[in-house]
Amino acid sequence: MTPSSSRLAKQLNGKKFVVTAEWQPPVAAATSVIETVAEALGNGLAAVGVPDNHCGVGMAASAACSLLLSAGVEPIYHLTTRDRNRIALQSDLLGACALGVRNVLCTSGRHQTLIDGTGSANVYDLDSVQLIWAARQIRDERRLLDGTPLVGEFPMLVGAVANPYLRPLELNLIQLAKKIEAGADFVQTHPVFDVGEFATWLTAVQQEGLAGKVAIMAGVLPLGSHQEATQLRETHTDIRIPDEVVERLKAAGDSTAQEEVGVKMCTEIAGVLKGMDGLAGIHFLSAGKERLIPKLCATAGL
Repeated sequence: MTPSSSRLAKQLNGKKFVVTAEWQPPVAAATSVIETVAEALGNGLAAVGVPDNHCGVGMAASAACSLLLSAGVEPIYHLTTRDRNRIALQSDLLGACALGVRNVLCTSGRHQTLIDGTGSANVYDLDSVQLIWAARQIRDERRLLDGTPLVGEFPMLVGAVANPYLRPLELNLIQLAKKIEAGADFVQTHPVFDVGEFATWLTAVQQEGLAGKVAIMAGVLPLGSHQEATQLRETHTDIRIPDEVVERLKAAGDSTAQEEVGVKMCTEIAGVLKGMDGLAGIHFLSAGKERLIPKLCATAGL
């Protein structure tokens, strides 16, 4: 594991089952937006992930991370290759580290046509594997991609994203192995709704000897309604949501009852996942429902 001094790194190094969550920065420029989030997410979590314009324009993830740090919450800075070339990506890595950020999640990002950014051009100068490799090189070799030496240290815990439902399974494992070889210290998965298929993936990861090389954290997401579940299936075809999940939400009745069922299903899934061998932790993908995280953690025994 990396020499990062982050709380997340220390907990992963200590083999403690970790719990993290996520906060989507809003379309806001006021620092006051951090107060409610810090109150809801700051207690008991190892760290809080901060997406990088995942659904469209929002407050810069690096700035949001800085605000979380000032509120006493450890952030995981998401950095997306969709919007930046290698100059900007490396610059943002250095800047985030200077602000005190010690965890970064390297992602490719959803295509701009799938978010509120259809008029924008994409970049994709580097892919997520190359960004992981760049971050590791800056940290371990203290130099940029072009060989420019780094002044000082870059003690960053480097993370990657994995989709446990990508098939064929052989290609899935090859992709994960590439991210680990590039330098990923931890992996966060897409949200788990089909526990059986996830278990198949995790078993295959263990059999390939990959689980011992990286800390794997399973993503879980509380669904608020059957409409949300249906829309998620339609817009994220790489996420597997079984029909029974949608029907269970629909059968609950009104919106309040559906949210309660969504919370119940999420805690049930988290409860099963935390007992799985080879899993280092759980990551709550709050999707704007940060207020539910304390309840989810308590109900799931986390």
